[in-house]
Amino acid sequence: MHRSFPRLGALALLATIGFTTAMETFPAQAQTTGMTRRQDRRDTRQTSRDVKHECNANTQGSRADCRHAKQSTKQAGRENGPQPDVANPPH
Repeated sequence: MHRSFPRLGALALLATIGFTTAMETFPAQAQTTGMTRRQDRRDTRQTSRDVKHECNANTQGSRADCRHAKQSTKQAGRENGPQPDVANPPH
């Protein structure tokens, strides 16, 4: 009985290492639809910021025109709504 403890310990160690390796292999993804929607909003905000900065850099339009371009970009993101995740359909 004394000899089975090292074998049991080695088995537990291998199982732990295997589980950890398997979990690190798979890519991390949003766990809930709320997290996905939040990321979509963040992406829309960043896109609208980029549009505004590009407009300001061109200096062809007024600041009001640039604000309007940013607002239009954000509104388009709201109207399109969340895009379905084709790669990870809901369970």
